Amino acid sequence: MARSDQKNLSRSSAGWADLHVHTVFSDGRFSPEEVVQLSAKKKLRAVGITDHDAIGAIKPAMKKAATLGLEVIPGIELSTIDGPMDVHILSYFFDIENEKILHYIHLFQEERIHRAKKIVTKLQNLGMHLNLDLIMQKSGKGSVGRPHIADALMEEGYVLSYDEAFYKYLGNEKPAYVPKYKISPLEGIELIHQAGGLSFVAHPGDDVDESHLLNYLKQGLDGVEIFHPKHSQQKVNELYQFAIRHGLLVSGGSDCHGNRKGNEMLGLFNVPYQFIEDMKQKLEIINVVSTVPLSKTDGPAV
Repeated sequence: MARSDQKNLSRSSAGWADLHVHTVFSDGRFSPEEVVQLSAKKKLRAVGITDHDAIGAIKPAMKKAATLGLEVIPGIELSTIDGPMDVHILSYFFDIENEKILHYIHLFQEERIHRAKKIVTKLQNLGMHLNLDLIMQKSGKGSVGRPHIADALMEEGYVLSYDEAFYKYLGNEKPAYVPKYKISPLEGIELIHQAGGLSFVAHPGDDVDESHLLNYLKQGLDGVEIFHPKHSQQKVNELYQFAIRHGLLVSGGSDCHGNRKGNEMLGLFNVPYQFIEDMKQKLEIINVVSTVPLSKTDGPAV
C-alpha cells in the first residue's frame, strides 16, 4: 500500500472500534453485557454488535454501555446466497424497530429451528444420540445453529474439537449438512436500506471477487469489510484500493464469537473510529437528500 494510502487509512478521530462481534444471541459465547465490559477493558471507543440474523443483543448492550461510556453500533450479519456462494452482509445503523427487519428475523428464527431438527435427525441416523431439546436450551436466547450442535457433539464425546465436528459432520457437503434459509444479496441490501442502515460485504476473502463486488455495488452496496482475521495484508490492501476507486465505505473487526476456539479475539482487529464517522456522514447526506422536495417543472416557455 502506498504511503499516502496508509496515511488515509490510519486517519482517525481519537479511538478505535471493533465492528464485527457476535454474542449469545447468535453463535457467540459472550453475553451482550460481557462484550461491552470486555470492549471497555480493551479501551475501545465503540463496538459493533453484529449477530447472525438476530438483533436481540443490541438493547442490553446499549444499556450496559451507557454506564461505561462506550458506544454500541447497532448491527447485524445477514445470511445471503449468490448462486452456490454464501455471502454475508454486515449492516450498521439501521432502525432496530423496523417492521421489515423484525419480520425477517422472526422468519429466520423459525427456519433455524427447522434446520436444527433436520441436522440432529441426520446425526441420530448416523448413530449419535443427541437431544434436540438440550441443544435448544444451550442456544438460550440466541439463534440455534451448527455451533451449538458442534458443542453438543463435543460434550457427548463424538468429536474431540469444534473444528472436527464441522470437518466430519456439519460442514458443507458433510453427512449431516443441511443448507440454511437465505435471501439474495440484493434482498439483504434492500432490507437494510429500507430500515435506514448501511450495507457492507463481510470478509470477502477469496470467494467474493471484484466482479461480485461490482455487481453488489450496482445493487446499492455501501461498503466492504477490509480488516478481518481471514484477510492477509495483501487482501486488505486490495480491498482498500477497491473501496477507494469506487467510493465505498470500509469496515473491519475481529469476528469475535467468544472463546469457543480458545481465543476471545475481541479487540485484536480494531479499526479507526474515523470509519464510524464516515458512516455517520454518509447517513447524514442520505437523510438530507431524502428530505429535499423534488422540483416541479412547468414545461418550456412559449
